[in-house]
Amino acid sequence: MITSVVDSVHEVPAAEWEHLARPAGLYLSHRWLAGEEEDPTATRAYCLVRDPDGTLLAAAPLHLVRDEPNDSYEPGTVLPPHLRPRVIAGARRGYHNTPLTAPGLEPGRRHACLTLLRDAARRFADRHGTTHWWPYLTARATAALAPLYPDPPLRLEDDALIPLPGTCFDDYVASLPARRRTGVRRERAGFAAAALRLRHHVLADCVGEAAVLLAGHQRGHGHDRDGVDAMTAVLNRQAAAMGDEARVVAAHDGGRMTGFCLYYHYGATTWIRAVAHDRGHPAPHLYFNLMYYLPAEAAYAHGSTALHAGMTAIEAKRRRGAAVSALSALADRRPGR
Repeated sequence: MITSVVDSVHEVPAAEWEHLARPAGLYLSHRWLAGEEEDPTATRAYCLVRDPDGTLLAAAPLHLVRDEPNDSYEPGTVLPPHLRPRVIAGARRGYHNTPLTAPGLEPGRRHACLTLLRDAARRFADRHGTTHWWPYLTARATAALAPLYPDPPLRLEDDALIPLPGTCFDDYVASLPARRRTGVRRERAGFAAAALRLRHHVLADCVGEAAVLLAGHQRGHGHDRDGVDAMTAVLNRQAAAMGDEARVVAAHDGGRMTGFCLYYHYGATTWIRAVAHDRGHPAPHLYFNLMYYLPAEAAYAHGSTALHAGMTAIEAKRRRGAAVSALSALADRRPGR
């Protein structure tokens, strides 16, 4: 097998990359990574493992981080004091990470590919005087990578994925326990009674309104760095990179947006990226409808079979049918430690 490192995901044909990334998730997709290259807070490279015939077998983005605006990706926040890597391997955003390997690889070849990815990440980090880590690895990825690292995995968070059985929203409701079915119907009816106008947008058409709501949401959670200008820049970058794949369902009162959910359909899953609403303009069960029910409707319309609801508020997500799994980190040590 042959290992190489390229400077941009654009150097890899999109179809070739997507063959590996589509089963892995949105935040390792070719288009998402291309957009992240516009983020000035890190320099990126991409490790590729190929067969002698040139077939791409495995890959991993590598991010040399200069300034981390998200505390949840800051090593000093989530790792033990003796570990301070500045290179992130895999996905840098989205709290969902895995090395990319070709579907159907037999276990021995997959292990060999993962070893080559680890070694390439080590060399890349060493050239920059640092080490690397894999944050927010899925349980399957953690099990595959853990034997290659000196320290055991560090559990970081839980991840929630809501299955969407059948073909329509009523099938989802029917899959829930009786008490929860009653609760979902009540939350849907209460929201409908508020008579807000629902609109579906492409993100590019509503960046300004969404950024104001998102900045307020971030401020309410103690993230003072994430002001309107910062959120506008983030959403503009996503809108430019993802085009009409960046979808928004929004609640409006008259001409004013009072809440929104930004989501993406990718693979067999609909991925919730951001949810925010105006706390000074409450409506019954607005958050639950934005976070779960409206994107679930969109997911069914698209043909998705699951809704990725992510971290935090795990019990609320479990009550809405989520399957919950662990997210962990693996960090490398400096040689000799």
